[in-house]
Amino acid sequence: MDNDRTKRGIVIEDDWPGYSLDLFTYPEHYHTDIECVYIPHGVIMDRIERLARYVMQDFGDNNIMVLCVLKGGYKFCSDLVESIKNDQSTEDLHIIGSRDLSFLRGKSVLIVEAIVDTGKTMKALLKHVETFEPKMVKVAGLLVKRVPHMAEGLTDYVGFEIPNHFVVGYALDYNEYFRDLNHICVISKTGKLKYKV
Repeated sequence: MDNDRTKRGIVIEDDWPGYSLDLFTYPEHYHTDIECVYIPHGVIMDRIERLARYVMQDFGDNNIMVLCVLKGGYKFCSDLVESIKNDQSTEDLHIIGSRDLSFLRGKSVLIVEAIVDTGKTMKALLKHVETFEPKMVKVAGLLVKRVPHMAEGLTDYVGFEIPNHFVVGYALDYNEYFRDLNHICVISKTGKLKYKV
């Protein structure tokens, strides 16, 4: 299988029903708030290890500057960086969260985002980062949603390509709830109503 295709992510088809909640443990207080486990935690972690290898192949011995798009991206970013560090013997990995990005000039930058759909935010961020003249910029997205006008080719490393479902868990929230779920789950109508603002 060609390498570029495998970097595009695991494609979850539109008719994928997810896993029964009975097969997994999750916080009891979400009992009626989620429909199914869409992507189990172990599958997420395994995919992240694979993405870390792709990153290391592409970045090689270059220092990597990691830009994390918060808030939903912090868990993915943390686990991806941990996998990269385990693969990399050097200490040349820096995580940054600054407005002034002038220190990116000439550096290799990895932008980490939890969900990319239309890509408007990512396009704006890439444009901003490019003004600081980095040596290289790559984007890792845990989830890329198939939506109308979806962002084609913005992400270099994709965990999963998913249908346009509202997913929560693994730090992805709905009005600040569900960040404590380990699995990526589909929120139920009950959950949407319960936590609606």
